[in-house]
Amino acid sequence: MPSSFLHLIRVFLPFALGYFLSYIYRTVNAVLAPDLVADLNLDPAALGLLTSAYFLAFAAFQLPLGVLLDRFGPRRVEATLLVVAAAGAFLFARAESLMMLMVGRALIGLGVSACLMAAFKAFTQWFEPERLPLVNGIQMISGGLGALVATAPVEAALHVTDWRGVFTLLSGVTLLAALAVYLVVPRRDEGKGAISLSEQWQGVRTIYSSGFFWRLAPWAIAAQAAYLSLPGLWAGPWLRDLAGLDRGDAARVLLLLAVAMMAGYFFFGFITERLSRRGVAPLRVVVTGLALFGSVQLALIGAGQVAPALAWILFGFSGTACILPYAVLSQKFPRELAGRANTALNLPVFLGAFSAQWLVGAMIGLWPETATGYHPTGYRAGFGLLLLLQLAAAGWFLWSGRRRHGREAGDA
Repeated sequence: MPSSFLHLIRVFLPFALGYFLSYIYRTVNAVLAPDLVADLNLDPAALGLLTSAYFLAFAAFQLPLGVLLDRFGPRRVEATLLVVAAAGAFLFARAESLMMLMVGRALIGLGVSACLMAAFKAFTQWFEPERLPLVNGIQMISGGLGALVATAPVEAALHVTDWRGVFTLLSGVTLLAALAVYLVVPRRDEGKGAISLSEQWQGVRTIYSSGFFWRLAPWAIAAQAAYLSLPGLWAGPWLRDLAGLDRGDAARVLLLLAVAMMAGYFFFGFITERLSRRGVAPLRVVVTGLALFGSVQLALIGAGQVAPALAWILFGFSGTACILPYAVLSQKFPRELAGRANTALNLPVFLGAFSAQWLVGAMIGLWPETATGYHPTGYRAGFGLLLLLQLAAAGWFLWSGRRRHGREAGDA
């Protein structure tokens, strides 16, 4: 455990900066979408595919990432990958074709793929297990700050520069973040007593053979797919087409959504830790939070345009419960498997986010455009499909839990 408050700051702040940047990259296209569509003449499916290239590259690297984090340590792994993200942002800023934009976006996704998992791994090294839900929640606040900066501040920056200038600036800041992680974070257990790669992969197999993992994972994946994909792209066009907001007003609603995210991350982290001290299992908080998130989506699909700001604020707040399964898994498996346990979940989560971001665009494209933008029915169909997947996964969670308890009662 850390020996001083200074060590806590040295561990937390550099990883927080990395995650702050990763969330800007993840959500900034919700504001930049009109510029990208105008410059490249993109249809909804192509816009979704371009933006979701981030998620695809992010997901593809999760299993190797877990092995690297447990073998070489979070400091070295994240610092190296942030350099890749900086190169991707620079390429994105200079690209002149859809293909090059997708390559740049994919490099960004690869480069920031460690920003959250590296932090979670570092926290297991420096904090007591019972404090992980709260510490992880505070880390997520830095992501909420990134989502906040990606809204109205980015929209304001577009009055001074264009989207290419925004990504050039992000490239430079990302290089500084890489240096901060490498030089400021204290070293601990980096390669000491490293086991063989075959033993590392055996740990991955252990996680994926866990019945508990596959009971919880489908619901976490389906919920995260909606939570990551909708604010990151489709919330902005939705506010334009269904709520009738102009670009500035839509950006301000997205800013409020980001503020709600920060409040939600702290709330769910705090309440989970407090309740666990009173004997309430964190899994109960996960179930309650994910059920609340599904209810908000149902309201958003049904009549969210009546109070669009409130609907998306509640979406941002309740969706932060999606992060709690990571802390539950960190506690379920041995500490030496912490990196692999979280990335084992992150792989299907980001594959789901990639699929969801493209799928919603494809669903929207099935209906003809209106005079003001995309057809409202397309949004409802796309958002509704994501909610149906969450309901199916919740049903599996409840059914498999009852089946397991039934087997245990029979054995007794």
